[in-house]
Amino acid sequence: MAGSTEKKITVLLADDHRLVRLGFRRLLEDEPGIEVIGEAGNGQEAIELIDELKPDVAVVDMAMPELDGLQVIHEVRRRMPATRLLVVSMYGERNYVRNAVQAGASGYVVKNAIDVDLVSAVRAVAQGRQFFSEPITAKDLEGPEPEDPLERLTQRERQILQLIAQARSNKEIANILNISVNTVNVHRTNLMNSLNLHSTAELVLFAVKKGLVNPQ
Repeated sequence: MAGSTEKKITVLLADDHRLVRLGFRRLLEDEPGIEVIGEAGNGQEAIELIDELKPDVAVVDMAMPELDGLQVIHEVRRRMPATRLLVVSMYGERNYVRNAVQAGASGYVVKNAIDVDLVSAVRAVAQGRQFFSEPITAKDLEGPEPEDPLERLTQRERQILQLIAQARSNKEIANILNISVNTVNVHRTNLMNSLNLHSTAELVLFAVKKGLVNPQ
């Protein structure tokens, strides 16, 4: 009897491929105690739906239109900290994993392991634990190399660097982050000074090297 009244883990799925979301939904809803309460096809929609629906767990793809998974993590952790974030991605490289964890993700599952790990990952992060699928190892979660210039940046500066690398204009960045264009300009100048870089092209190359943007 107690099992019938137990609160279900509520989940929101954010991925730009409808068939992928359908597959995730079927995997999760076949399990007792898990309910998918919403789906988003891009990062901006994901943030809005998480704000509205307040799921226990958001399953977020790293590569999405509008705003990518890393931007979603930043904004959800800032605005809706009760929602736990689980990343699913084709990319299992160390930089991507570490950036997601530093932004606030509680887990990271590589898509080729999704059938095995998705349900376990959702349950783990809903309970406040971390979950990482193979082939992610403890080394992938270790801190950056000493004197890594990326560590000089604040979380907001990382967000703006990532958006610059995605070819967003200052006006677009200001609208996305709800700040003024002048503030974006100040951050851009501070980024160049902090990183000792002298052009937008150099900022983009730095962001790609550090795994802040997905290779196209």
